[in-house]
Amino acid sequence: MSRLLRVGLLVLLAGCGGGGDKSSPRNLDDACSIVSQRPAYLRAMKKTERRWNVPTHVQMATIYQESKFDGDARTPVKYVLGVIPMGRQSSAFGYAQALDGTWDEYKQATGNRGARRDRIDDATDFMGWYMNLTRQRNGIPLTDARNQYLAYHEGHTGYSRGTYNSKSWLVRVADDIGRRSETYRNQLRRCR
Repeated sequence: MSRLLRVGLLVLLAGCGGGGDKSSPRNLDDACSIVSQRPAYLRAMKKTERRWNVPTHVQMATIYQESKFDGDARTPVKYVLGVIPMGRQSSAFGYAQALDGTWDEYKQATGNRGARRDRIDDATDFMGWYMNLTRQRNGIPLTDARNQYLAYHEGHTGYSRGTYNSKSWLVRVADDIGRRSETYRNQLRRCR
């Protein structure tokens, strides 16, 4: 076998393996399917549940809405005149779709300087931290996926001002998240 062919084969094989899988699992409507395909997701969410008391099903429903469990998720690109790219709609990135400024605040507050938004462990820990701030500042129980999401989307001040009330689409999304959270909760009970 020629040396060039061997090098090419090694490059091809290296490209096929390795690395953490940040792509979405199949069948996102089934919590049991998600955690069987990605056991690390369940471990991360359980760790966050122990540390921050945010139920796993609330985390799952929020991650579903924010990124569909895609660790590399980003907001769409904005275009001027429909063709000239002008950057992303926001700095939101990763499983939790955390904004740059909020992510920096999380890293400072928790001392988790090496945290990355495309790692499920860090993303769920961020959600636990943020949802606990929401509970402290807005009085929303950690089990209330619907209102936790509204505050997650609008920010603590926006939620307290009721900015979501003028966004009927967001209220519908939050209602869906509340239902999905309950569905995931019931499914997780059966699949353990």
